[in-house]
Amino acid sequence: MRRSLTVASAATLLFGAGVVVALHASAATTRYEAENAPATCEGTIASNHSGYSGGGFCDTNSGTGVAAQFTVNAPAAGSATVDIRYANGAAAGRPADVSVNGSVAHAGVPFDGTGAWNAWATRTLTVQLNAGNNTIRLAATTAGGLPNVDYLDVTTGGTTTPPPNGRRMESLGRGVVAVRSGTNQVLVSWRLLGLDPAGIGFNVYRSTGGGAETRLNPAVLTGGTNYVDSTANLAQANTYRVRPVVGGAEQAPSGAFTLTANHATEPVVRVPIRGGGAVKFVWVGDLDGDGEYDYVLDRQTSPQTIEAYRSNGQFLWSVDMGPNSTNQDNIEGGSSTIDIGHNDGVTVYDLDSDGRAEVAVRIANGVRFGNGVTYNGLSDNTRQAIAILDGMTGAARATAAVPTDYLSDGPLYARFGVGHLDGVNPSLVAYMKNRIGSGDFNLMFTAWRFTGGALSMQWKFLRGNQNLPDGHNTRIVDVDGDGRDEIAEIGFVLNGNGTLRYSLAPRGIIHGDRFHITKMDPNRPGLQGYGVQQVNPSGLRDYYYDATTGNMIWQHVESGTADVGRGMAGDVDPRFPGMEVWAFSGLYNAPTNQLTQSNTTLQPWPQLGLWWDGDITMELLNDGKIEKWNPTAPTGTGSVPRLVSTWNYGAVDASQGVQPTFYGDILGDWREEVVYTNAAFNELIVFTTNQPSTTRLYTLAHNPAYRNAMTLKGYMQSHHVDYFLGSGMATPPRPAITYPAR
Repeated sequence: MRRSLTVASAATLLFGAGVVVALHASAATTRYEAENAPATCEGTIASNHSGYSGGGFCDTNSGTGVAAQFTVNAPAAGSATVDIRYANGAAAGRPADVSVNGSVAHAGVPFDGTGAWNAWATRTLTVQLNAGNNTIRLAATTAGGLPNVDYLDVTTGGTTTPPPNGRRMESLGRGVVAVRSGTNQVLVSWRLLGLDPAGIGFNVYRSTGGGAETRLNPAVLTGGTNYVDSTANLAQANTYRVRPVVGGAEQAPSGAFTLTANHATEPVVRVPIRGGGAVKFVWVGDLDGDGEYDYVLDRQTSPQTIEAYRSNGQFLWSVDMGPNSTNQDNIEGGSSTIDIGHNDGVTVYDLDSDGRAEVAVRIANGVRFGNGVTYNGLSDNTRQAIAILDGMTGAARATAAVPTDYLSDGPLYARFGVGHLDGVNPSLVAYMKNRIGSGDFNLMFTAWRFTGGALSMQWKFLRGNQNLPDGHNTRIVDVDGDGRDEIAEIGFVLNGNGTLRYSLAPRGIIHGDRFHITKMDPNRPGLQGYGVQQVNPSGLRDYYYDATTGNMIWQHVESGTADVGRGMAGDVDPRFPGMEVWAFSGLYNAPTNQLTQSNTTLQPWPQLGLWWDGDITMELLNDGKIEKWNPTAPTGTGSVPRLVSTWNYGAVDASQGVQPTFYGDILGDWREEVVYTNAAFNELIVFTTNQPSTTRLYTLAHNPAYRNAMTLKGYMQSHHVDYFLGSGMATPPRPAITYPAR
């Protein structure tokens, strides 16, 4: 039996047994019950466990290779979403290969235990179907056979077009922050949100010493979202908040920020944390649902730990990564080791869009969660799982086993990030890698959806023996402008459904340390990419390409080979249209492939970009120095004019010995913050600008490409927006996002 459902507008349809299926414009979902021909079951059609749909479910025989098979129909060739409803009351998972028309589309799909045979769950996959009839076959890969299979829901058509309101992103507050910027001055800064109305203005209020609030600005502020207060009594505590003004009417006030009495003159917010070991990485997310970013950090101890803090430094929880995190070799470490080399295995985001962020972490046996529960759900200490932790408690809300394709070569290190692969819902993206003997590396990408109660793998991509060069950082960005994110490595790009979009290997690209994707040329359609190479035998040093298609625009080849370990992209010279790109062979204007300085030694160091001062050309962050390169009086890498030296405020470098623990737009207006620790590792030192700006931009954290980048680590690289941000820029378009309730 098949039930076809087609709708012309967004709707929610209720099937029996409480199953809800959400559909969008022109989507068609058809249910294929396991008990109805032409479906076949290598076992029996049973009805001895409650909660199934229709007349029963497929209970296969035991044994490797036993299968359930469905014939499904697609009106046209293309991508389809397959929801497999199953139950597994056994202690062990029952993985299966899922084939489409005789070819394995997803190998080793995990069907984890659901807790009971009448507890049903859904595994969601994306497949490619031909027009007309297609065969989808689930074949067991272990001796236990398949889980009990109830039905397939196959959705075609409308899933390729996101709803008009776009992706679900954080409902942020105003992020009000105040720093003492001079002897008698305070810079107050706050967010313009992505969906604020065009004419919104703001009033700034101050309370001194706990007294009544006073409005500071004589007229509503409609320019840059910052204000210089020169009238405060700085011997007392001063509390600031803003009230939006829409259509002449004041709206509800923002949260407050208090600058303590006799506060130091410094561009810094200090967040106390517990004492402990060295910190390599910090992640941010709204753990408590108040609209402001909280902090999650690692401790590079043995065993390692993860800790969470509210934005004010209130400790929330700690996770002990267990005995399998004591081997911290940067290539072949323990099965629960995190944050080593270019790997992390942790990220923070509101994955179920409920208004509170979760923490995703790759785990193994022996990990003790924030609620004191120790995980031992795997059959040995080499196998691994992914856990989604409650942001407020550190308890596991869901776990799922990591595919075991490369298990014989040991545990997999991981890089985690988040993207909206369907244009609507956030997905966890896992880059996972291990070494084959003492030589090459296995590489696996998986995508996962957390719905609040379950974590399901959407797809898996295995590099195998394909020539697909990777590097030391991943980017998740919509390269083709269709609203859905793709996943980019330095040498290839995957579509959001896990299929290969293109490889740069045929264009001569091999492994490299750094690459960037953003709008580098405001006059060229789409986004552009820039990357550098590590000892390319052709002599290729760096290259510039169309990020949508992978077509090369220009390359720089020199005699001999070199390890080009750094590469940067950003608008640092307003005399030339678009961005500059550079490694060690000179500063080039990307759109024209023209040197901006004939003397190639007069360039800044290619480390990290940072928006800090009041203009819209990029500043630079280099080994604790915030710098401003001057194109009209250029200087070499060692003598770029310095705006801030972070060590003067007690900060110490973290990852790779030259990096902060985090950077991104997490406070105030659109300028970026940089997070370090002190040398005692009991304080986060958050650098935030002390310079006013007339530029009015919505917070970078509401830009899809930029917010994705904030979830990724690897070798820490510049975050980029998906529009041109630089001299002569146009007003950026309103982001296609929605806010969940909080």
